[in-house]
Order: sequence, then structure tokens, then C-alpha cells
Amino acid sequence: VFCFSDPRTDPWPLVHSPLPVTLLFASYLFLVALGPFYMRQRKPLKLRGLLIAYNLAMMILSSYMFYEFLVTSILDGYSYLCQPVDYSRSELGMRMARVCWWFFFSKVIELLDTVFFILRKKQEQVTFLHVYHHGTMLFNWWSGVKYVPGGQAFFIGMLNSFVHIFMYGYYALASLGPQMHRYLWWKRYLTIMQLCQFVAIAAHSSYNLFTECPFPDGFNIAVFLYILSLIALFLHFYYRTYTRGKQ
Repeated sequence: VFCFSDPRTDPWPLVHSPLPVTLLFASYLFLVALGPFYMRQRKPLKLRGLLIAYNLAMMILSSYMFYEFLVTSILDGYSYLCQPVDYSRSELGMRMARVCWWFFFSKVIELLDTVFFILRKKQEQVTFLHVYHHGTMLFNWWSGVKYVPGGQAFFIGMLNSFVHIFMYGYYALASLGPQMHRYLWWKRYLTIMQLCQFVAIAAHSSYNLFTECPFPDGFNIAVFLYILSLIALFLHFYYRTYTRGKQ
């Protein structure tokens, strides 16, 4: 089952046509490919003040989105097992659609993570996992906001926003300088938290494939397959960084 674009979100910025996000993605790949060549003869930029401000801003935005997803879903009596999209223009229906748009837009802003790595010549951080995750989330949530802003999708946005509060908190502390490194022993647990998030989303989306739920199966299948790819990539990252790296 597929559905038509939501007339409520269709006129919102970047939603109506796939062209803007496609151009954004193409520009992103262009930057990933050519950015290191541009920086090769240049000294890495420090960007300390900018990074502190950026990471704190992303932490605040993640906190706001988590709060909106959680509170709106509670007030609207959302089910964690089967939740169709509320396409009405009711106050709560519009509130959920708005936070879904903000979540999508946060994925646009997060492309700056890669830009900052390249400008600081931290090329080892720009891995396939990093680029794949940032690029695909852009399209995933564009389609989410255009077709299903709410419903089952709220669970993904809520969990991911919660994890990103801690992730950007970690980055904010790291950007304060080397003196903070002794307080950053919990990076491993951040990766475990991300993996737990993916397992929860996989269980949540796959459950609906075996039950009668008026939420598009196509979206649940796409989410399930995508999450499996992230679980595989993050497990590989965990093994390479924390298991093999310690041997």
C-alpha cells in the first residue's frame, strides 16, 4: 500500500519536489569527493567556537524534537504497535506533522557534520558509514514528511532525537579541547545506544508487516531493510573500533 502526498506538508520548504533534496545530496557528494583536495595544501581549521555553538544548538534542537514527539504522541493517544497517520488539520495532527518536518530539516543541517570534518582535515571520520547514513536519512525523511508525517514514523523520530541529545552532547564536550578527553570515556556506550535504537526500530517496523495496520507496508518494509543495513554497518564499526582495536 502506498499513499498520496500529504496536502498539509506539500507546500512546506523542501517538501513539494524531490529536486531540492536531490541537488542538496549531489552537492554533498561533490563536497565529500573534492573537499579533501581543496584542503590538501591548506592548514586544518580549528573552528572551536563554531563547533561548540553548533553542537549545543543541535543538542537543543534534538531535545525539542524529542519532547514534541513524546508529548504529542501521548496527548493524541498514539499506539506503539499500530499507528496510522492523522491526516487531519487538528491541532495535534498539525503538531506531529510540524515536528516531523523539523526532524527532516535537522537531517539537512546535520550534513554540516561532514563539512566540519573536511575543513578540520579529519578525513578518517568521513567513512562510508558516515556518508551513507547522512545521505540516506535525507531522502528517507523527505519521503516520510511528504507522504506519512506522523503515524508509525513518530517512533523513529522520537528515538533518534533522544539518541542525538547524547551524541551532540558528546561532540560539544569533545569540541572544548583535549582537557575534556578524560570525561569522554563513554563513547563506546553511545555506539551501543545507537545499536539498541536500530534494533528497537527494526522490531517496531517489522511487527506491522504481520498485523493488519492502516499504515503503508511499503514504508515499513523500506524502514526495516534500511535499519538492517545500519545495524550491519554499526556492528562492523563497533567491532573495528572497540573489539579489534583493543586487541
